[in-house]
Amino acid sequence: MPRNEQALRDVVEQSAAVLTGAGFPKMPARVLMALMVSDEGGLTAHELAERLGVSAAAISGAVRYLQTVGIVRRLAQSGSRRDRYELPEDTWYAAMTSQSPIYGVLAGLAESAVTAIDDPSSAAGARVDEMARFYRFLDARLPELMAEWEALRNSG
Repeated sequence: MPRNEQALRDVVEQSAAVLTGAGFPKMPARVLMALMVSDEGGLTAHELAERLGVSAAAISGAVRYLQTVGIVRRLAQSGSRRDRYELPEDTWYAAMTSQSPIYGVLAGLAESAVTAIDDPSSAAGARVDEMARFYRFLDARLPELMAEWEALRNSG
């Protein structure tokens, strides 16, 4: 069955909208999803701009963001001035583990706020305490979840 390019474009835009609704920047979400559905294994900025109907500048900012968060890698193409942008094999794993250190930092900052508020029964104290406990939970559980995912992924 041949690829349904229109259906893929729709999925790219719908998925990007969901990611944007969850707080992910719009253009990086569109670029991420365009790379996800690409059979080529990677695309140049020019190819991404054509597929998404946007400017090269929009692509530049999006791939810079995606590189910063560890979701996309840039590869120089020999004999060409154009770089190719690819997703690592373990895109989602890499994205989650790259964010892992932030959970402990946020938990520590929330704990400092609880101490500064000095009234755990206040609304602010309760909110910040819950934030601290949530991020401590993520910080403790994420390594286990990533190991479980790796085992599941490798089992086929």
